[in-house]
Amino acid sequence: MARAGVTTERLARAAAELADEVGFEDVTVSAVARRFGVTVASLYSHISNAHDLRVRVALLSLAELADRVADAVTGRAGKDALVAFANAYRDYAREHPGRYTATRMRLDRETALASAGPRHSAMARAILRGYGVPDEEQTHAVRLLGSTFHGFVSLEASGGFEHSGETETSWARTLDALDVALRNWPSPPA
Repeated sequence: MARAGVTTERLARAAAELADEVGFEDVTVSAVARRFGVTVASLYSHISNAHDLRVRVALLSLAELADRVADAVTGRAGKDALVAFANAYRDYAREHPGRYTATRMRLDRETALASAGPRHSAMARAILRGYGVPDEEQTHAVRLLGSTFHGFVSLEASGGFEHSGETETSWARTLDALDVALRNWPSPPA
């Protein structure tokens, strides 16, 4: 196996590349083994099972996306930060469709907390503080942002907007609407 250069990190990267080519759902241990020219059994010294492999792809993808978002929002505030944040997500989903799907994988609590997921939340909350969204309301606002970004990106990727033409104007208007919503965040219920 040393000849193939198999490591846990290389397995995750190969599986992530495969996910972008064939879809995250179709990533299998046997397909990754074929990429390395080794037997499936030889990979089990690096991963536990197919689920473990997919979790590793999810963790890799979450980290890549967090790095991309951090680079995009650095030095920005307000709507500029919001747009940079959103565009980083959308661009990543377009460039790496399988990896983006992997970022949506449900992880157990311990794994999720140890992943780059909390970085995503922290960056979103930093943007929200710039809008003056109160701390006790930020979870709701983070959910609004995530739902909007993911919903748009998922519909776009699945061809849900093909019948109605270009999507750039819709994307820009969606971000305009989010900016207005965040600037006018409602007071918490009494």
